[in-house]
Amino acid sequence: MLLDIRRIYVEPAAAALPRGQEVLARFPDAQRVEVDSHHRIPELYGDETNVARWVRIKQGALVLGVKKSLTARPNGRSADFIAPSAANGCAMACAYCYVPRHKGYSNPITVFANIDKIGGYLRRHAGRQGPKPEPNECDRHLWVYDIGENSDCSLDARVSDNVRDLVELFRDLPNAKASFATKHVNRDLLDWDPQGHTRIRFSLMPAADAKLLDIRTTPVAERIAAIDDFVAAGYEVHVNFSPVVVRDGWLADWAELLDQLDAGLGPAAKAQLAAEVIFLTHNRDLHEVNLGWHPKAEELLWRPDLQQGKRSENGFWNVRYRTGAKGGYVAALRDLIAEHTPYCHIRYAF
Repeated sequence: MLLDIRRIYVEPAAAALPRGQEVLARFPDAQRVEVDSHHRIPELYGDETNVARWVRIKQGALVLGVKKSLTARPNGRSADFIAPSAANGCAMACAYCYVPRHKGYSNPITVFANIDKIGGYLRRHAGRQGPKPEPNECDRHLWVYDIGENSDCSLDARVSDNVRDLVELFRDLPNAKASFATKHVNRDLLDWDPQGHTRIRFSLMPAADAKLLDIRTTPVAERIAAIDDFVAAGYEVHVNFSPVVVRDGWLADWAELLDQLDAGLGPAAKAQLAAEVIFLTHNRDLHEVNLGWHPKAEELLWRPDLQQGKRSENGFWNVRYRTGAKGGYVAALRDLIAEHTPYCHIRYAF
């Protein structure tokens, strides 16, 4: 079971808002624990002893808070702007996920109840942009806002109506669209009528990698099988080839995945398909955490023989594939994509 909410950590200000009350009503039997801040919950965050309870916490805990800082950060790669989060954290447990680094050793879903303020901010921000002056790799015509940087919106939609509110908001904005990546197929979204103003990016990787790394996610074959339905429902659907993990036989497995994708798509989906290609970046602290609950994953993710270290802007020590060799990996995968899915435009690859 992906979600079995037994305990809700609640900021009083969130519980007083309509969205907070709706979320609490969805889980009437859950224990409620009042907290001063969704950021500071000692039994969830920052305690390495939680590693043994990593998945259990994600399955059974929910946090209800208020988003205090509302900013849309310029991006220019996956989207023009990163929208203020309507949620963060996740009930899934992908072994390479960077989000847990920000809160600690477990990071269940946090829902922000002040969705009206978040939506109002986005409406005003998009209004200030005016028409998009020229095409870019984010989109030819519309400003793109990533609404799911720190969570999986398809899964968030099983907990609250925040994501639906945002999809409906962007549907009515003449100059902007929402975007989010997902590893969870939620067919409830098919009824939301986005009218082309929401882009869903289904993350894909070879099944052998996904079985080991994409813990508690929808199987890759089911993600591919959903693409045509989401296109028919009015979504723009792209794919994220992410993260690309280099290992023995990786290119052969990617070729097989691309053939599966090609066979699973109809003409409408192929006509609008584009991809982001993102090679693995891993983190030393997350590596240590994973050794405590999923060491087999680290045999693929932590490869000192292939990787080099770099201190990130926020002070984390990350590893990525070695300069020079990585360029060859990227070129090889680009060639495979051109061969097996020539209609798939690569928006960027790194």
